[in-house]
Amino acid sequence: MINTLTFPILRLLADGRFHSGEAIAQHFNVTRTTVWSAIQEAQTLGVEIFSVRGRGYKLPDPIRMLNHDEIMNAIGQERAWFKLELHDTLESTNTYLMKKTNAGQSTILGGQPAAHATCVVTELQTAGKGRRGRTWYGGLGASLTFSLLWRFQVGASALSGLSLAVGVALVRALHSLGVAGVKLKWPNDLLVETALGNQKLAGILIELQGDMDGPSAAVIGVGINVRLPQNVSRQIDQPFTDIYTMKPDAADPNILLGKVLKHMADVLSTFEQHGFEGLREEWMRYHAYHQQAVRMLMPDGREVLGEVTGVALDGILLVNTPQGEQRFSAGEISLRGIA
Repeated sequence: MINTLTFPILRLLADGRFHSGEAIAQHFNVTRTTVWSAIQEAQTLGVEIFSVRGRGYKLPDPIRMLNHDEIMNAIGQERAWFKLELHDTLESTNTYLMKKTNAGQSTILGGQPAAHATCVVTELQTAGKGRRGRTWYGGLGASLTFSLLWRFQVGASALSGLSLAVGVALVRALHSLGVAGVKLKWPNDLLVETALGNQKLAGILIELQGDMDGPSAAVIGVGINVRLPQNVSRQIDQPFTDIYTMKPDAADPNILLGKVLKHMADVLSTFEQHGFEGLREEWMRYHAYHQQAVRMLMPDGREVLGEVTGVALDGILLVNTPQGEQRFSAGEISLRGIA
């Protein structure tokens, strides 16, 4: 169990200023030993806290903590039907929401199925999941990590291209906040082209439940780099960037999440009516590897070289190879641009 004082103290420290142990203890009407214990637990969770004798405790930088009302305001009154769950810490928002998707899955989680348009967001994700078993690294104030449950009347077989559709929603949201230059890497990443090459800004992980013929449910997990500190960035093994580097005033996680959910509702409505075909042209405008030579890494270790020619109406990647044009579906390959 998490110390019940750990996150209240972190909210107090969110201003980035020093707070003495004595002042914190008085604020919460506890002993300084209790404060020290809560601080120790925060550090165990990977939160970097400076401790200076005679001055107290502080975070390296000010951070914005999650706020339910600010998120809902950013979504807009016309979409107030989103069900928002805020948590201090979870191992994985996707794992948590997958357990809540079906009734009776877990009496610990209430035993009731999560409602359509339930969004679970956490201040700190300790075991975030990426595609193909990778780890999503984040930290307090470092990234926005959330999962959205969307229920479909159609079966899972009709949801081809869903991760690409979600990518369109993320681009729209970022553009609305003035974050430009974002590209989409098939099937589930957002990149930013810089002088150092393409750098990852966000990732998407979708897990499905239900029958192939319907109905079905998708848990849409999203991780967006907001402001990655050094202690987090050292763990990442690929080029990356964050919102703060690109546009500091767009790095408020509450407004960012609200805008993303607002555009997600619009895009998923289009996807339900028209499939990925209704969003394909927009997706192609931001395609990071369009008509570029790529190396595709197959699950069995093989490499296939070719040139990307686009995506089909169902979101399948089209690649011109020495054997002719081939179709590749999500989950089979990884793309690496060839210099």
